Amino acid sequence: MTARVTAPGVVLVGTMGAGKTTVGRILAEQWGVGFRDTDHDVEAGVGKSVQDIFVDAGEAEFRRIEAAAVAAALTAHDGVLALGGGAVLDPSTRALLADHTVVFLRVGLSDAASRVGLGVARPLLLGNVRGRMKQLIEERAEIYLSVATHTVDTDGRPALEVAAAVREAVGR
Repeated sequence: MTARVTAPGVVLVGTMGAGKTTVGRILAEQWGVGFRDTDHDVEAGVGKSVQDIFVDAGEAEFRRIEAAAVAAALTAHDGVLALGGGAVLDPSTRALLADHTVVFLRVGLSDAASRVGLGVARPLLLGNVRGRMKQLIEERAEIYLSVATHTVDTDGRPALEVAAAVREAVGR
């Protein structure tokens, strides 16, 4: 007997505030499939929040755990999968994404900041939240584009409209 190999119907990538989790849940409900968020997988596996993992173990250890969680989800989940904003930084993750339908939810600084909030405790936003967010969006844009099969702009659009644009882009 051979093991059943599954793959997500769509993988959502983008920076924090792009709407990956919100849009992913909407898509999963509309398609009648499961939704999975690798940040939640990491937290469940370690028993700590992402923020606590960063503080206790550092970013390098978090990224190692995250890469393993993404690899597992890409082979075991057949619904909608949302990756953490920095998951695409790992070269092995980028290589694994080559075999999947990946949608980059692109968001600008203003919308990302309003969605995330400037007072939230996110480990990569310590200090000048807006400035750091701008830096992350700019640094990661080319990486997101390099792994994406489709790009959907989210600025000024409600989540239901973004989900409709994703469905149209992937032909579902």
